[in-house]
Amino acid sequence: MPEHSAVPPSGLLVEEGEDRVVWRLNRPEVRNAIDRELVAALHEACAAVEDDPKVVLLIGEGGTFAAGADIAQLRERGRDDALRGINSKIFERVHRLPMPVIGLLDGYALGGGAELAYACDFRIGTPRTRIGNPETGLGIIAAAGAAWRLAALVGEPLAKEILLAGRVLTAAEAHAVRLLNEIVDPADLLAAGHRLADRVTAQAPLATRLMKSVFHAPREAHPFVDDVAQAVLFETGEKRARMTAFLDRRQRKSRKVPEPPPTQEP
Repeated sequence: MPEHSAVPPSGLLVEEGEDRVVWRLNRPEVRNAIDRELVAALHEACAAVEDDPKVVLLIGEGGTFAAGADIAQLRERGRDDALRGINSKIFERVHRLPMPVIGLLDGYALGGGAELAYACDFRIGTPRTRIGNPETGLGIIAAAGAAWRLAALVGEPLAKEILLAGRVLTAAEAHAVRLLNEIVDPADLLAAGHRLADRVTAQAPLATRLMKSVFHAPREAHPFVDDVAQAVLFETGEKRARMTAFLDRRQRKSRKVPEPPPTQEP
């Protein structure tokens, strides 16, 4: 569980734990809209996790994950701002963090908020979760990952409904296509994230890091990247210790003498 928290003026709260960190989008007055200050804070938080790899739990305050980019700022951005990839760069950085990122989605995850959710490795929602990309209705496109990441997550037909026809998925619909891994009560959302984090952190940390990297490697990198990662892991003490423990447990089970069946009274 988190050990301490810091509250920077950027609207991002960071709660550090031994093997995980909770990031809270904390702009509830604007439904956690993603502005430049929040992007800068996310870059800083990513740098810390890159330096000290931990599982990340990402949640929004105030009953909303993130209702998109800050429209007031977005309206004033021009060509050069778009070419800087302000949101696309931070979402890609989140996506490439060394350990898994768990998105905890309560309420709206729209526009840039949805694209941030797509960048997570896992997504847990609540019955009131709504996910979609209304960008074309504002005269722009979903340019921070949805155009290519969403099809990989839900398939091309549904991705086109969301991106081209403005469809917003309910929690049940998102869960049916596994865009949400689980639906829980809002009061249980963070606890559900910690339960999943417990499962992740129970695995060998280096194996988890390398598995994530290999999973996201381009097709042409396989099978070479798989073999290299496995070669690294084969030489670790943790691999030997975990396999030895597994074999010891199996041997102990095989030595157990089954109890005789209970006798019945005549």
